[in-house]
Amino acid sequence: LQREIYAKRVAMGDAADRILLVGGNLSSSLTTAGRFAEAKTLLRNEMLPMARESLGPTHGLYMDIEEWLVEALRMDPNATRDDLREAETIMQDVLQRRRRVFGPAHPNTTWCEGELSRV
Repeated sequence: LQREIYAKRVAMGDAADRILLVGGNLSSSLTTAGRFAEAKTLLRNEMLPMARESLGPTHGLYMDIEEWLVEALRMDPNATRDDLREAETIMQDVLQRRRRVFGPAHPNTTWCEGELSRV
């Protein structure tokens, strides 16, 4: 159902932020269901390019999407060392941007610091 909602939003040309939020729900469901490859493909090939173009890399939702990709990389039981290095690199970059944009005491920044230690 979430895949259908996402596809309809995209087909209708809905606002990017709405499409990305629906896509976030879909990627979360895919990750939770253990469908890591599908989640990573959705995030890398569809959501991140759309978010980069419409929001830019300093937007909170763009950084959230990168964190969702990190989660899919990290939780995959078949993750390689390269996958985990990629996840760590992404989180380090997101943390730097969150500190710069939101400040070190912001809840999203402190959450990101904790997640980086789990990668």
